[in-house]
Amino acid sequence: MDKPSGDVSFANLTVGEFVERLSSAEPVPGGGAASAAAGALGASLVSMVAALSRGKPRYAEYESTLARCYETGHEMGALFLELADRDAAAFAGYSAALKLPRETEEQRETRKTAIGAAARAASDAPWECVKACARLVVAAEALAGRSNVNAASDVLVAALLGEAAARGAAENVRINLPSTGDADYAETMGSQVDAALHEIAAVAARTREIVLSGQSQDPEPA
Repeated sequence: MDKPSGDVSFANLTVGEFVERLSSAEPVPGGGAASAAAGALGASLVSMVAALSRGKPRYAEYESTLARCYETGHEMGALFLELADRDAAAFAGYSAALKLPRETEEQRETRKTAIGAAARAASDAPWECVKACARLVVAAEALAGRSNVNAASDVLVAALLGEAAARGAAENVRINLPSTGDADYAETMGSQVDAALHEIAAVAARTREIVLSGQSQDPEPA
């Protein structure tokens, strides 16, 4: 979980400002926001590759895929930045719960309940990031062998960034699970995260194989 960043959205920071904040002693932005930012970069590469390929006769048979990936990249880029903000906001709720009074038994129970709820909420944003990364790597795989050959490495980078972002976000999910106080929820969420990472890794690996083969792919089924 990350500490909140006030009213400043990460989408409104320059890359330099984001990096400067990331390198400071402040816990925001932190690992959650960095993972989401990596996803945003990967999504932007998906749009870039699609844009470099659209309208070119050589890739005309892939036009529907290129159009879809172009839109998906833009949509996902905005979503990842939103998730970075959500991760920071989740810290605010968790931090507030930790500061609740605990002098009486009633206060301690109230605090315990609040911490559990806040920890569960703080698992949601990075879990949404993992799921977004699954969409990102699928889009990258769709472009592999169906887009501008001069940008083939960018397709692979998009997939690798998606996988890295997913793994980073997954750790932000896992670190919050014990604090939820709900063993069943923690076990279920942990299993979902593991399954998602396995699939994301498999898709990224297929993308790498296609890109490195240099082979063109058949158009996607209509």
